[in-house]
Amino acid sequence: MKIIAIDPANEFSAFVVYGDGDILAKDKTLNENLRVILKNNYYGVEHLAIEMIASYGMAVGQTVFETCLWTGRFIEAWGKPFTKVYRKDVKMHLCNSMRAKDANIRQAIIDRYPPSGGGKIPQIGTKAKQGALYGVCADMWAALAVAITYTETVNKH
Repeated sequence: MKIIAIDPANEFSAFVVYGDGDILAKDKTLNENLRVILKNNYYGVEHLAIEMIASYGMAVGQTVFETCLWTGRFIEAWGKPFTKVYRKDVKMHLCNSMRAKDANIRQAIIDRYPPSGGGKIPQIGTKAKQGALYGVCADMWAALAVAITYTETVNKH
């Protein structure tokens, strides 16, 4: 199944198009651009998996509320069934710990891929010898974590 997974934010959001363990497309783009991508299903995906914000009792700022608004706009633009994926579920699935940080999640993802590229981290590789994770950066790691978690837990084959 080919899915689009999103790590939403208040202005720019990251997404990964993922299918059969492969990253088919990835980017971090303006929210309005991503809304258009979803509405027109430019990548021909079958499902949307989106990271959902959860309250843990801590005070949050305006950007969190803006992110919530955009999450709803993405779901509305998609207009089909979707799955909310919570960060706690990503942490537990990939790292088996609620204490996992972004660096732990990134490493858990890297460990899932074969060392097919060049350089210090061959799963990522270099421009000359790219690995499967080449070009994944910043918030795209979180979107990829959502994709993997959805595929391996919610949408078991």
